[in-house]
Amino acid sequence: MSFLRAVAVVLAAGLACGSAFAQQSPIGVSMQSLDLWPGQPPGEGHARGPERIGQSGTGVGAVSNVSRPRIEIYRPQHPNGTAVLLIGGGGYFRIGIGHEVMPTAQWLAAIGVTPVVLYYRLPADGWKPAAPFQDAQRAMRVLRAHASDYGIDAKRIGVLGFSAGGNLAGITATRFGDAFYTPVDTADGQSSRPDFAGLIYPVISMRPPYDTTRSFRELSVQSDAVQAYSVELHVTHDTPPTFLAQAQDDPIANIGNSLVMFDALRKQSVPVEMHVFENGGHGWGLGTPGTLVAAWPRLFADWMRALGWLPSTGQPAAIAPNKPARAARATQIEGDD
Repeated sequence: MSFLRAVAVVLAAGLACGSAFAQQSPIGVSMQSLDLWPGQPPGEGHARGPERIGQSGTGVGAVSNVSRPRIEIYRPQHPNGTAVLLIGGGGYFRIGIGHEVMPTAQWLAAIGVTPVVLYYRLPADGWKPAAPFQDAQRAMRVLRAHASDYGIDAKRIGVLGFSAGGNLAGITATRFGDAFYTPVDTADGQSSRPDFAGLIYPVISMRPPYDTTRSFRELSVQSDAVQAYSVELHVTHDTPPTFLAQAQDDPIANIGNSLVMFDALRKQSVPVEMHVFENGGHGWGLGTPGTLVAAWPRLFADWMRALGWLPSTGQPAAIAPNKPARAARATQIEGDD
């Protein structure tokens, strides 16, 4: 199948969710689900009811009430050894699986990257604020422990997060040395540090003036949330190379989030690439073809290739049209960050 046709399939399937189309993807991707915890997940709290998939409005395809934290591993037809843990946004009250994660997973699989989708517990569902960070840290370790089973190079595993998922991905990439939970098995002997990170329209800071998001509201019930979950405060020289993409007119996550993260990474001499689009709003996921923000997948793939996470093929990882768009349709998902 041609790459352009694969992209068309991605967009057509954008509202599909998880295993609904994973068992036999149109581009030949198969899926296997792995529970993150051998028993009850750590920490306090519980989900209020069964797992839900949104059916209306801006929540179509979004998942909530997660009580079984897990990863879904999608195996490309021609894997190149690199894997990316995908973390959808949603203000820590839902996870944008349908409109953010699954289209991106299909695109990554089309270029040979193994996409791994994270279903994490949400504070809005009754779990303590630490729960999503426990799940993400554990996911990195479980993925490394099983890397050889899925043709993944354990030294080529990145993380890619959107909005609130960018906050979760950012904390995973910066606080990998902190113990969010007590080890439960041999998988916890693995490193939880991603080898690279992509943060797309991310929620980075919990500090003023950026403390206006739904993410802050959900996490702030923890007394030290500002210090604990402001990603920029935890950047060190050991933070992995990072890619940032955001629109300057983002009405949910102020563009200052990416700017403070870029500055923190630069000061620590961490390789960083940032793309600020003139417009595009928030919550664009893979990006609508013809918009400015739809360029980010190609830019991200080129960045991965330049740093050695993708093989050099001599072919651009194009997904956007050859001619740049003059303007992008601003997208705002109310309260969804």
